[in-house]
Amino acid sequence: MKQQITTLLLILFASVAVAQSRTDSCITYFKEIEQATRQHQNLWNKNLYAPILLVDPQTREIITNIQDSAGTLTPFKTAFTGKLPDKVNISNTSIQWNGTHWAMIMLPLPKDKKTRINLIAHELFHRAQRSLGFKAHNPDNAHLDEKDARIYLRLELEALKNALAAASMPEIKKHIANALAFRKHRYALYPTADSTESRMELNEGICEYTGIMHSGRTSQEARAWFKQRIDAFLKSPSYIRSFAYEAVPVYGYLLNAINPGWNKKINDTTNLTSFFQTSFNVQLPADANAHITKTALQYKGEIIVTEENARAEQIRKQKEAYIRMFLEAPATELPLMNMNMSFDYTKMVSLNEKGMVYPHIRITDKWGILTAAKGALISSDWSKVRVSFPTSIEGTRISGDGWTLELAAGYTLVKDDAGGYELRQQ
Repeated sequence: MKQQITTLLLILFASVAVAQSRTDSCITYFKEIEQATRQHQNLWNKNLYAPILLVDPQTREIITNIQDSAGTLTPFKTAFTGKLPDKVNISNTSIQWNGTHWAMIMLPLPKDKKTRINLIAHELFHRAQRSLGFKAHNPDNAHLDEKDARIYLRLELEALKNALAAASMPEIKKHIANALAFRKHRYALYPTADSTESRMELNEGICEYTGIMHSGRTSQEARAWFKQRIDAFLKSPSYIRSFAYEAVPVYGYLLNAINPGWNKKINDTTNLTSFFQTSFNVQLPADANAHITKTALQYKGEIIVTEENARAEQIRKQKEAYIRMFLEAPATELPLMNMNMSFDYTKMVSLNEKGMVYPHIRITDKWGILTAAKGALISSDWSKVRVSFPTSIEGTRISGDGWTLELAAGYTLVKDDAGGYELRQQ
């Protein structure tokens, strides 16, 4: 018995030491970002340093740089610790919780200091964006799951990689002009894309540009970072949302060399494509189609087309499987009333007018908590979410293939006319 107690005490002391060590690391992170935001406050004429909430997604333990307004956190040196309730979704975002407006970032943070500062500054901008005149946009860019849209996005990013490697401004502008030509051709193929892509980029691209400019990277380091990011992005299974993090920071970084402070000249309604074309003072070709056909070969055009043709066949089969799962077979349908969600934005599949499939998603609503690891379909009007047929119903806990639903008091699932299940309030 004595040996067991000693062992338990050793385990307890070890876990306390690990927790204290992590909190000490987070205190260092807070100091790093506080210094970076002070150093770069001229970027937006505002110091972005603000309440930061670091959260372990596994344990939901949190470490913050200030006490919450409700005074519920436990002080530890210059930080505060606590636990995030189950009803609060975890993601890198801006969030209101316990009377305080936070920049939330998931632990562990990157080991590299400059990457770490980049990430935290990005989320701090999200927290500050309304005060800077930028609304939080989330437009539908489902067209970026289509073959042709992906081809011309990839060509644009290849042109930007060449601009980053260019040794002179005339050469940079040549690649910028080609990148914008590919972008405008994409808009010609998908007429609403000009507006929806720009609004998404105003929401995420400007945040990422802010992170880059706070990171403290040298010019050589920044260019290498952009190339690494673009190469990683191009391997993503979905571009629908993640595209917004990539091109604008590159345009912005290169533009800053000839037009410092350009970001303070844009607002929530700026068309970024037109803005960059004017700011770089580049002319696009009159015969766009002939130019694009010719220049695409300079930017791995043949390889890109071959790869996207193969992906198009794969995604066709995947969409057919999702249609069978969520729309043809009996399913479980829940209304979205006061929804909050966290999801993996690199893995989204559009079913066009039927909605968007989120392969990994967690939703909280009045009716409870839904966690889906094998897909959930949110309707295009954001009125409902569907998961597959349940395999187990045990009181308020329901589960199916890859998903679980924890119902709040006063709600139950009942059979619907199609043989599936729907929510009923008791």
